[in-house]
Amino acid sequence: MKLYEMAKAPNPRRVRMFLAEKGLLDKVERIEIDLSKGENLSDAFKAKNPMQKVPVLELDDGRFICETTAICHYFENQYPDSPKLLGDNANDKAIIEQWTRWVDFYLFYPIGMGFQHTTDYFKHRMQPIREWGEHNIKEAERFFDFLDDQLEGKDFIACGQLTVADINAFCSVDFGKVVNLRVDESRPNLFRWYQAMKQRASAKV
Repeated sequence: MKLYEMAKAPNPRRVRMFLAEKGLLDKVERIEIDLSKGENLSDAFKAKNPMQKVPVLELDDGRFICETTAICHYFENQYPDSPKLLGDNANDKAIIEQWTRWVDFYLFYPIGMGFQHTTDYFKHRMQPIREWGEHNIKEAERFFDFLDDQLEGKDFIACGQLTVADINAFCSVDFGKVVNLRVDESRPNLFRWYQAMKQRASAKV
């Protein structure tokens, strides 16, 4: 299988960490797509993903799966005997999905909007609105506070074990650096969790 990605982008990193934690990273050939050069806007890439975003998983039969969560679900279902990161029963699956959506909506998306609208990275394909970007950065910082409260006395975000919620949150927190959002000891619970996640081998792939 082939995984089309931009290594430094946060969504492909989420998939890599997921695969690494499941011991499946060697199942894919990683192919770098340079977003800054617009390689994702080519007709060839559009044929793989009409949304023209990474990551994209190409299966051995030539079909394509797009979107981070969809790719993770594919591998979780194909390899159920490796560590379960999306839950092992109805309750855990629901709680993990809840947290995954919270992280996406209230952390990852605002950071992305902050990055797009307060930097010139995408100025060739969109009209940045600085005020909107600054508003979203403040919203993401509020979610830092929320996570800090939720992680009091806990090693992991959901279900008492490492899940995709931790992977998504960790990659999103790291992504915050592009808008000068960083975790420090002023949020002790989030800082402790972040440092522990940072030491995992999967965080380095």
